[in-house]
Amino acid sequence: MARDTNPALTRWQLASSKLLDHYKVTSGEEFHLSSIHPDDTRDLSKEEAQEWITQAIEMMSELQEKLYAQDHWALLLIFQAMDAAGKDGTIKKVMTGINPQGCQVFSFKTPSAEELDHDFLWRTSRDLPERGRIGIFNRSYYEEVLIARVHPEILARQHLPDALVTKQIWKERFEDIAAFERYLTRNGIAVRKFFLHVSKEEQTARLLKRLDTPSKNWKFSEGDFTEQEYWDAYLHAYEEMIRATSTPHAPWFVVPSDHKWFTHAVVAAAIIDALEELDLAFPTLNKEQTAKLRAIREKIAQRTAAS
Repeated sequence: MARDTNPALTRWQLASSKLLDHYKVTSGEEFHLSSIHPDDTRDLSKEEAQEWITQAIEMMSELQEKLYAQDHWALLLIFQAMDAAGKDGTIKKVMTGINPQGCQVFSFKTPSAEELDHDFLWRTSRDLPERGRIGIFNRSYYEEVLIARVHPEILARQHLPDALVTKQIWKERFEDIAAFERYLTRNGIAVRKFFLHVSKEEQTARLLKRLDTPSKNWKFSEGDFTEQEYWDAYLHAYEEMIRATSTPHAPWFVVPSDHKWFTHAVVAAAIIDALEELDLAFPTLNKEQTAKLRAIREKIAQRTAAS
């Protein structure tokens, strides 16, 4: 990453690789969700993180322009979290400087009847990013090993043959997802996945704020409250999901999310890291193309002089 003379920014930048290594899961065999506390900030101050985010947004904008111009790679960012963990706010804050022409955001809610009549990867596959673009999934195909696992009645609505709904179905879906993400990577779509890890106490406080603040009432859903009853079941599902689908080419970042400013800083650092790994550059012209442009430039100069 580029270095800055600002001491606060320099401290953050020098620590960013170590920070990402702490939250990055590339092999889930020994991963335990309890190893990362939702309140963690790694001794960084809010002021330091906010200064970093400002610069990170500029860096991201420059890298995204190269991604778009090069037109070889795409980047898929997947966000999963408990309700009120801050997915929407993180996407809005971190991606604020990105050219809308090169970024696509898709949210996946309750499946439609048409979607339920297809395989569980179908509805998200339609919205994969094109080359040169950043695609963002606000929730994703991972819902099929989370909410469908916690609520078996959702799985029942998928019209699967009874013979296929066995005790191995979640293991099989993990295998299918891992194979799918390997396929994406082999076809030029880099994948980075974020689990925004919020505590039950902080989630409760945010849900209450939605109730007590008129301008936030629209964000409250009764389902957010009732789903909290399944807290432990969701944590178990998330832990198994991360353990089973973390790979070097499609890692999970388990990001502490009790402090939104810290969440934003870690996510921004991870996106920059992913883009820099792609070795992006503006396209260069060969001699023939350069000569052609030079000739056009001379004609324009002549036309301007004649007028």
